[in-house]
Amino acid sequence: MLFGLTIVAAAFLLSWAAEAAEVDISQTLAIAVIALIAVLPEYAVDMAFAWKAGQDPEFAPYAVANMTGANRLLIGLGWPAVIAVFWLRTKSRRILLEGGHAVAVVALGAATLYSFTIPFSGAVGLYDTLILLAIFIGYVYVIARAPTEAPELVGPARSIGSLPRRQRRVTIGAVFLFSAATILASAEPFAEGLVESGGILGVDEFLLVQWLAPLASEAPEFLIAGILAFRGRGAVAIGVLLSSKVNQWTLLVGGLPVAFGLSSGSLGGLPLDDRQALEIMLTAAQSAFAVALLISLTLSTRQAVLLFALFAVQFAIPTTTVRVVISVVYLVLTLGIVVAKRADVLTLVRGARTAYRAAEGATLPETEVSFGDE
Repeated sequence: MLFGLTIVAAAFLLSWAAEAAEVDISQTLAIAVIALIAVLPEYAVDMAFAWKAGQDPEFAPYAVANMTGANRLLIGLGWPAVIAVFWLRTKSRRILLEGGHAVAVVALGAATLYSFTIPFSGAVGLYDTLILLAIFIGYVYVIARAPTEAPELVGPARSIGSLPRRQRRVTIGAVFLFSAATILASAEPFAEGLVESGGILGVDEFLLVQWLAPLASEAPEFLIAGILAFRGRGAVAIGVLLSSKVNQWTLLVGGLPVAFGLSSGSLGGLPLDDRQALEIMLTAAQSAFAVALLISLTLSTRQAVLLFALFAVQFAIPTTTVRVVISVVYLVLTLGIVVAKRADVLTLVRGARTAYRAAEGATLPETEVSFGDE
C-alpha cells in the first residue's frame, strides 16, 4: 500500500511538471516525456524477465507474457477508463484529439503492421529491435520539433510555469528526475507485493505475470491519465496513453532481445513458443483495431465500451480458441473501419507528413484539415 501511494504521488508530480513544460516545448513532446517516465516500471520488470531468460529459458515466456499483457491492458482497460472518467466529469461522449497526435497514430500503425511479422519468425530478434527503434526515433524526431503554444495552467503547474525561464527549467527537470527515480524505486516491490498476494490467493503464476504485474507497473500511466481526464483534459489523457503505447510497442518490444542477448551472450533473439506467438498476434490485432478507431482522431464512449468488452472476454476466458476468435474479430473490425474511413486515412497520413516536413523546416501552404463523422 505504501509503495502504491508513492507511485500515486509521483503521478501527480509528473502531471504538474509536464503541464508546466508546455511553456517551453510542444504538448506532444511533453506528453511523450510523461509517457516514457510513467512506463519505466514496466520496462524494469520486463527487462528483468528477459535478462533472466538469457540464463534460464523457462523465463522466456514470462518476458513475452508481461509485455503483451501490459500492452493489452493499456488499450483494453486504460483507454476505456479515461473515457469513463472524462464522461463522468464533463458528460461529453467523445474525446477529440489534436492534429499533432496524427504522428503518434501513424507511428503506432507502422509499428503494428511490422509486429504482425514477429510471430512467424519464432523469436523477437535484434533485427526487430533495429526496425522498431527506427520507428520510435522518427516519432520523437517529429514531435520534438513541433511548435509550442501558450498553455492554460492551473494550480501547481501554474506556479512552476510562471517561474523565470532558468529556474522553471531546472525545477521541471528536477521534478521529472525525482518522479522517475521514485517510480523505479517503488515499482518492483509494489509489483512483487501484488504478485505474492495473488499467489497466496491461489491465482495461476502465468496469469499473475501477464496481468497483475503489468497492472502494477502500468499504474503510474493510468493514474496520470486519470488525473488529466478528471480535470477535463481528455485529449491530453488519451495522448499520454497513446504515446505510452507507441514507446511500449517499439522500445519495449525491441528491448527484449537486447536484454536477452546481453544475458545469454547470443544473437539469436528471444525465442517464442506457440503460446507466446499467439499472444503477440492477439496484441498486434488489438493494436491495429485501436489505430483504426483513431483514424479520425476521435474516441467515443461507444468505442470505449467495445474496446473494454473485447478485452474482458479474452481476460475472462483465457483459452487458445478465444484468443484466436478475438484476434479475428479485431482484424475484421479493423478492416471494416479502414474501408469506411478510407478518406480519413489519407487525411491522417497527410497530417503526419505535414508535421514531418515542418520538422524538417519546409515551408508548407496552410491547409484546412477536417475529418469525417464517426
